[in-house]
Amino acid sequence: MDKPQGWTSHDVVGRMRRLAGTRKVGHAGTLDPMATGVLVIGVNRATRLLTYIVGTDKTYTATIRLGQSTITDDAEGEITGGSIAAAITPEDIAAGVRTLTGTISQVPSSVSAIKVKGQRAYARVRSGEDVQLEARSVTISRFEIHDIRRVNGGRHQDVDVTVECSSGTYIRALARDLGEALGVGGHLTALRRTRVGPYTIEQASTLDQLAETLTLLELDDAGRVLFPVRELSADEADDVSHGRKIPAGQEGGPAAAYSPNGTLVALLENRGQDARALLVFAPGNGPA
Repeated sequence: MDKPQGWTSHDVVGRMRRLAGTRKVGHAGTLDPMATGVLVIGVNRATRLLTYIVGTDKTYTATIRLGQSTITDDAEGEITGGSIAAAITPEDIAAGVRTLTGTISQVPSSVSAIKVKGQRAYARVRSGEDVQLEARSVTISRFEIHDIRRVNGGRHQDVDVTVECSSGTYIRALARDLGEALGVGGHLTALRRTRVGPYTIEQASTLDQLAETLTLLELDDAGRVLFPVRELSADEADDVSHGRKIPAGQEGGPAAAYSPNGTLVALLENRGQDARALLVFAPGNGPA
């Protein structure tokens, strides 16, 4: 779905529970309240697939403001510093972007949802603690500049970008780090997620649209979108559905295994010469 601005991911799950008439609803990857865009929702049995969606690559469009730093690295936090960015040239910005492209070491924003000794980092920050998170390796496969414009009387510059990245990347941290690299500070003023794995914003529905017509992707179809597909014989489908191993297939990574009648039987993983089930789905799959 296309998450609206101002809603938490938990808010969306709550609304979907009411729309779908079930408590068994989850999402694949949190979006900040400020952010909009693709939020993949699982309903009933499809919640079991969400673990395998969370780790997929993602695409975002964003606006970075150079010349101001905030405590949250985005526009929702109080301003903590910054310098006039009028002298920063497009060439300077492009050079800074290049240093943040590829596989990099990134320190997540201190107000992230990462747990520190059992408590969310953002909760510790809001209670007055100075939280320092450990750097992690992330991959930025695309960091493209679309527009640069001067704002606030030329004191700051807004940079519109597209970012394609690995799971676990914080776009707020990219904005912060670009500002730091240029010596003027930076934060995120807008963020929209346009892709999660195979799911794009063009496929997403708004909450209002879902309230009118609850259109869900069937679990059998979702498996074909998300994973390599393995077509099973009737005997193989019976073996897998009862937890028995079968010969390994040619598919890389987890594979969606289908019975001859087109029903998703399981997710399979090759282990040596055998394929074993990571998840087994009973007949009569519900929607995803």
